[in-house]
Amino acid sequence: MAGSIFATKPIDKILSEAAEEGEHSLKRALGPINLVSLGIGAIIGAGIFVLTGAAAARYAGPAIVLSFILAGSACAFAGLCYAEFASLIPIAGSAYTYGYATLGEIFAWIIGWDLILEYAFGAATVASGWSGYMLSFLQDFGIRIPPQFTSAHGEPLVLYNNHWEHLSRISATLAAKGVNPDLLPHATAYFDLVAFLAILLVTVVLVIGIKESANLNSAIVMVKVSIVLVFIGVVGVYAFRNPSHFAANWHPFIPPNDGTFGHYGLSGIARGAAVIFFAYIGFDAVSTAAQEAKNPKKDMPIGILGSLVICTVLYIVVSGLLTGVVSYTALNVSDPVAVGIDAVPGVRWGSFLVKLGAIFGLGTVMLVMLLGQSRVFFSMSNDGLLPKWASKIHPRFRTPYLSSIVVGLFVAVFAALIPIGILGELVSIGTLLAFVIVCAGVWILRVRRPEMARPFKTPWVPFVPIMGILISFGLMAALPGDTWLRLIIWLAIGMFIYFGYSRKHSRVQNPQIR
Repeated sequence: MAGSIFATKPIDKILSEAAEEGEHSLKRALGPINLVSLGIGAIIGAGIFVLTGAAAARYAGPAIVLSFILAGSACAFAGLCYAEFASLIPIAGSAYTYGYATLGEIFAWIIGWDLILEYAFGAATVASGWSGYMLSFLQDFGIRIPPQFTSAHGEPLVLYNNHWEHLSRISATLAAKGVNPDLLPHATAYFDLVAFLAILLVTVVLVIGIKESANLNSAIVMVKVSIVLVFIGVVGVYAFRNPSHFAANWHPFIPPNDGTFGHYGLSGIARGAAVIFFAYIGFDAVSTAAQEAKNPKKDMPIGILGSLVICTVLYIVVSGLLTGVVSYTALNVSDPVAVGIDAVPGVRWGSFLVKLGAIFGLGTVMLVMLLGQSRVFFSMSNDGLLPKWASKIHPRFRTPYLSSIVVGLFVAVFAALIPIGILGELVSIGTLLAFVIVCAGVWILRVRRPEMARPFKTPWVPFVPIMGILISFGLMAALPGDTWLRLIIWLAIGMFIYFGYSRKHSRVQNPQIR
């Protein structure tokens, strides 16, 4: 169907590209442990260390556990579909490539453009969270950066307990303690220097090489998973010895709805799942490294499903213990896990350990998100939908270095200047849309090409793809209307670029282009 916006890229051509080797191809250096670590590195971060407390306090209460189960079920259905595609089409590009092979070029472009929301904007969001933990960690040691360079442009800050805090985050705490914020020292932020430098450092690591990036990620993953397990062990022992304390904080498990959709009750569980869905973003980033896996047909499903299962279990356990040791009403803070472990008597070192874990944890999330974004750009450039520079490979490091540098600079500036209050929801809706397209793609390809050899087969087709589509759409519906409006505007900008540039340079549309 060349010449049509619904033209598909032949799977045989995709597979031949995946098999290419040499100085203009990506280096195959990742085994199953690297891939599982990449997934865990991307997933365990903002979800555990930042979002859990806020979602419990604002939406679901102790039933945030059910929100994680609901969000995890959507990821399970989508993960099974991703695993089939990643083993069948082991090439960089993730959902973009899968959409190109099954639904057509226009859907491939939509999902590629949409993945920018997930990876680039997601990395910017995480960089801001990382900056907050790092600044708090440094202040504990008396190291201070001028407040004007500690947050996004225009953010109001107040000095409270000798720490500069976001006024929007701490206002409820100040009100509960009877503190008038107008009487505290104020400052207005210009530029988040720490977030900017963090993204630049991660970009340098990615340019140097995928093997080096993966090894660094694996080492950090071991550290942060160990810290999460320490939290589970310390709080779990306290729960075993003080069951009445936890029972009191868990009652009522599902706080009654206050009359507003999404504020507690069943709708609060749904809203909480849609918001903390950001916490699960990352397992799909494993699929963007398929072209750098040693044995993708076997190892990609292990990487995707293994990291998803491990992180889902950790999320459920941590959220349950957190809302048990501290009332959910006190968790709308930037460091809820630190607050939780501080509530255990005799564990003064807990806050320091958790902040250290968050710094490592959020760092690897940035690493994997930026890796995913540069690999999506690499694939889109190879297909002619983006300029050729985005697929240029470094002769020594064998990485898409120009793509990594451009994406890194963009994300660094974005993280340093733009407030991130709405980014988590925007990233979630973009990812959910990607899940819908991947689930639909598996189903369509089963109908169109049933004879293809599939190293990993999604079970119970079409039930699994349909459930993935329905739950993902349901979570999208639970997000605020403003988030939908921003998604529509973002996609409209993408359509302008597609019809203005990409369609004219598409190698599928114009086979003569080389």
